[in-house]
Amino acid sequence: MSATSTKFVKGAAILALTGLAARGIGAIFRIVLAAILGDEGIGLFMYAYPIYSTLLGLSTAGIPVALSKIMAEKIALYDYREALRVFKVAFLILTLTGLLITIVLIAGAELFAELIVRDMQAVYPLLAISPAIFFVTIMAALRGFFQGQQNMVPTAASQMLEQLVRVVFSIALVLLLLPVGLEYAAAGASSGAAAGGLAGFILLAALYRGRKRSLNNLALQQESHTPDTVRNIISRLFRLAVPVTIGGLVIPLISLIDLAVVPRQLQAAGFDLETGRALYGQLTGMAGPVVYFPNVVALALSISLVPAISEAFTLGNELLIRHRSAIAVKLTVLFSAPAAAGLFLLAEPVTVLLYNNAEAGYSLAYMSWSVIPLCLYVSTTGILQGLGKPILPALNMFYGGLVKTVLAWFLTAIPALNVGGAALATVIGLAVAAVLNLLHVARYTGWRGNWREQVLLPAAAVLVMSGFVILGYNIIERLAEPHFSPGTLNGLATFGAIAIGVIIYSTFLLVSGSLSREELQMMPVLGRPLAGFAERFRLFRLS
Repeated sequence: MSATSTKFVKGAAILALTGLAARGIGAIFRIVLAAILGDEGIGLFMYAYPIYSTLLGLSTAGIPVALSKIMAEKIALYDYREALRVFKVAFLILTLTGLLITIVLIAGAELFAELIVRDMQAVYPLLAISPAIFFVTIMAALRGFFQGQQNMVPTAASQMLEQLVRVVFSIALVLLLLPVGLEYAAAGASSGAAAGGLAGFILLAALYRGRKRSLNNLALQQESHTPDTVRNIISRLFRLAVPVTIGGLVIPLISLIDLAVVPRQLQAAGFDLETGRALYGQLTGMAGPVVYFPNVVALALSISLVPAISEAFTLGNELLIRHRSAIAVKLTVLFSAPAAAGLFLLAEPVTVLLYNNAEAGYSLAYMSWSVIPLCLYVSTTGILQGLGKPILPALNMFYGGLVKTVLAWFLTAIPALNVGGAALATVIGLAVAAVLNLLHVARYTGWRGNWREQVLLPAAAVLVMSGFVILGYNIIERLAEPHFSPGTLNGLATFGAIAIGVIIYSTFLLVSGSLSREELQMMPVLGRPLAGFAERFRLFRLS
């Protein structure tokens, strides 16, 4: 394995591990929030997010991705002066757009609540979350600066700080404002996004000052430099950013469509406003975060892939492009398949454990299978963006979004399915987008999927794992039942079944040859010890 490939995967792994930790903190936050606010309060809290995400997508305009791509190209050619100029232009653009979109949300909060949500209590969460757009936008510019140098540590550190501050600030305000009213408490929960964004920006700004001095020194040592005009820099940023923006907006727009379609169609299915709000909260505020938790690995791969593929593309190294693409797809499949199966098998125990809400397990069981196509779509999007073809993922998700919207309209209105219909529509729509992405990756990189490594062996591992997970849960539950309360019993059985599943799945991958010694060694911190352990017990398949 080459040093450049190791660097790319380790960068992704650092982001993935940090992202999982941040999502873990977020999961604890959702548990506490659900306990305090209940289904209806979570529904109010989630009303703000589709609108916020859509406007945030407009605010960043794909420029951080374009920035990381162009900086990676310039640094690969040792043009440090131009890399710094590109960053300064991008930062100015993002500062102005972040400020403008924040003002738009503040001014239009009532209009959004009336026309899209159709619930005026959503005004308060919308107003509370609006400052986050400005802080997160300028923070995204600084993340793009570091990602363009394939340095993922600042992004990872800012993610952790952002999440910690967000959680502490949100819970404090929820407790303070709950006696005033549920809508005000939901607004307090939403306001944490702004506090977290500000904290993350301050950290990145401090790290930027140190790295800027190093780049300035390198720039001064350049023998020659032909500066591009600011107009051309802006033009190139937007040529790359606009397709990325379209692609980045598709998922928030789909959430926005869900916000407009699902509550409406739940009423068509015979549910009243309060019940519809609670069901929507279970789908988007409880099942959704659990399902999106594994996606952090694919997102980390995608963020690392853009500059890594861009570097290989700039250097004309087709072999390296195919190699990095193959690693990304393989790791995505190996991680997402057991995650989806595990969430499906343990849907109700997980929602009882996290939210003390067995009903939310219904939404999670349907939503669980969206993990695989979502992760594949996200990681392959990074490949296509790195190749300079960001419009393709946008178009593919648009087609998937159309399928999802049509299906959600009809399936949600079926009383027996209700929010399960919306979840099923999501799975099918994402599958369409992921398959189209994979076809384009194969076309433009020459990558060809290995059916044995990426389909047959993971499927066999998941089947074996599933049997042990079900068996393990039942055995633990029966053995522990006389000694523990129902809540503790469920927690022990759930965690025990997850641990059994991880051990069985990992062992199967090693003994079947799905995971090589080199791939295991690339894991940060634990990679080499685990590879040594596998070597000692002869778990690697003999070639």
